[in-house]
Amino acid sequence: MVAVGPFMMAVAMMFILRPLAAGRRDQINPASDTDNFNFIYGVCLLLAAYLMGVMLLQDLIHVNRTLTSIFTLGLLIILLLPFSLPVISTFFPRWRTRALSVNKDGTDQLQAGLLEDHLGQLPEKVPYTDYQYIDRQDSVDVLVQDQKSQGLDLLNEYERQKLYNQLESRWFHAAAGGAVSIKRIRRAPRRGEDFTLMQALMKADFWLLFFALSCGGGSGLTIIDNLGQMSESLGYANSHIFVSMISIWNFLGRIGGGFLSEIVARDYAYPRPVTMAAAQIIMAIGQVVFATSWPGCLYGGTLLVGLGYGAHWSIVPATASELFGLKHFGSLYNFITMANPTGSLIFSGLIAGTIYDWEAEKQQLYRYPSHSLMAKGGYNHPSKCEGAVCFFLTYLLMAGVCVIGVILSLVLSYRTKIVYSTMYGSDHGT
Repeated sequence: MVAVGPFMMAVAMMFILRPLAAGRRDQINPASDTDNFNFIYGVCLLLAAYLMGVMLLQDLIHVNRTLTSIFTLGLLIILLLPFSLPVISTFFPRWRTRALSVNKDGTDQLQAGLLEDHLGQLPEKVPYTDYQYIDRQDSVDVLVQDQKSQGLDLLNEYERQKLYNQLESRWFHAAAGGAVSIKRIRRAPRRGEDFTLMQALMKADFWLLFFALSCGGGSGLTIIDNLGQMSESLGYANSHIFVSMISIWNFLGRIGGGFLSEIVARDYAYPRPVTMAAAQIIMAIGQVVFATSWPGCLYGGTLLVGLGYGAHWSIVPATASELFGLKHFGSLYNFITMANPTGSLIFSGLIAGTIYDWEAEKQQLYRYPSHSLMAKGGYNHPSKCEGAVCFFLTYLLMAGVCVIGVILSLVLSYRTKIVYSTMYGSDHGT
């Protein structure tokens, strides 16, 4: 079902989804979009809390079929809550119209005035020079940068693009009139511009991001892949509850990591990889909690590792788009995600698996000294490890891997701080 379900859903959506043209400027309501986003956010948190509560209740008490049916009905109701947004917008359009009229009297007039002021300040012609060779894209970018100090960032995306097109049109008129001499200038893209995959592979920032994700993602997958054996080695009968719990914490980590990274980057103009370093610190603490083997350590460890691991998958895509652009984002992101299975292969398949088999073999030889003779005779039965020693060394190694990831993330943050200061600093007067 897990393999076939997503495919069936994608095929079904092919006959339903259609391209939707952008609405007119007077139909855009940022305040309504924010409310809808917050509503979906709240539903996600409610769903996670509901699933966690149901799992803990099932683990503590016996749940009969009646309660199971009630829990299932509640889950379906929560899953259907997001469908209320299109229903309201379709059958109750007055609410949307009323919100638009309130918003249009304020922000729309302000943005329209800003656009008129900027267009009035633009030069009609590009200054003439006999020896200066100007690239079209560079020239327009320079003119746009000149306007940023005058409040261009206060405009929304629609008005900003309109101003950009106006600048580009005037550049063409200047070039056609002989005001500038044109020569195609090829240069390597700078941070924040559009990189191809081959160009990104030549940059140290790209590999810092790749190996930082390898450390964080690989150590997290090591726990997820071996969580069943971890719980069994410590004597827990129902290992499925920990697998479900870490999935929920993973989900919350993706939501919370994206939310916090937006605050760090956009509100304070700090490099977004700082939040990835924080997530890896949380994961390192979780690995140490696992290593203690205290009662309930699996509950605390799954919480910390799940949150930290999930945060990577909202921070890394945003970081890659900000540093290397969106034009070739598909190829860039797909290459970066190879860091996750690469780390899992090394840390889970090779390191954790080898250590577990080694400890299990030691216990088998200690309990049954004749086991080595049976193995030589072809009667080698699968070994099973019991006790905290089975994964103790793995936990410590994964904590060290997370620390390496923290260092890589901080190095990337230091190298890219000027990018985020330029990108978001103007919003705060920096």
